[in-house]
Amino acid sequence: MKIKSKIVLASASPRRKELLEQAGLEFDVVISGAEENTSQTKPSKMAEEVACIKCRGVLDKLVLSNEYDRDTIVIAADTVVASEDKVFGKPSDKEEALSILMQLSGRTHSVYTGVCLGVISDNLVRDTFSFYEETRVEMYPFTKEEALDYIATGEPMDKAGAYGIQGKGFLLVKGIQGDYNNVVGLPLSRLVRELGERGIFPRP
Repeated sequence: MKIKSKIVLASASPRRKELLEQAGLEFDVVISGAEENTSQTKPSKMAEEVACIKCRGVLDKLVLSNEYDRDTIVIAADTVVASEDKVFGKPSDKEEALSILMQLSGRTHSVYTGVCLGVISDNLVRDTFSFYEETRVEMYPFTKEEALDYIATGEPMDKAGAYGIQGKGFLLVKGIQGDYNNVVGLPLSRLVRELGERGIFPRP
């Protein structure tokens, strides 16, 4: 597990990888493998706590490995879709995907992404910091048949809330209030600023 970069992404999500690449960041990917059990009940805090669990899992791995020779910052994130405090995760099957989508149809829901940053220096965890961002997403009313057609593409099955705004799911979205990238899976603008404050990335 040789770490070549100063930044480690604690996620296998291709969407989060693409967003960090979009920002021009060089990074390695390390998966925590930690149990993502949260004691929180508010969706925003659930996302933030799970991000911190992921971050801590990777921090522990890196410290134990002792295979890198530079200060390192770990970035972990978790995204939660919620409507009136009811949380919608990734659907387990097509039936659940349909149920989720029909509950979102014609309504406005929130997408929360929790982010946790952890800093290692001299093989010790020196600092951790977490935050969350909320984006409000308004969906067009759509029929069961339209939802089934979308489910047939396979796109909803690995996404919280059973849709991907960066894919065909954008056809279901009427509008958003907040950071688009937050819905994709990472509030990139806020993250870059947080890294800039820690001297990791030049602030615009």
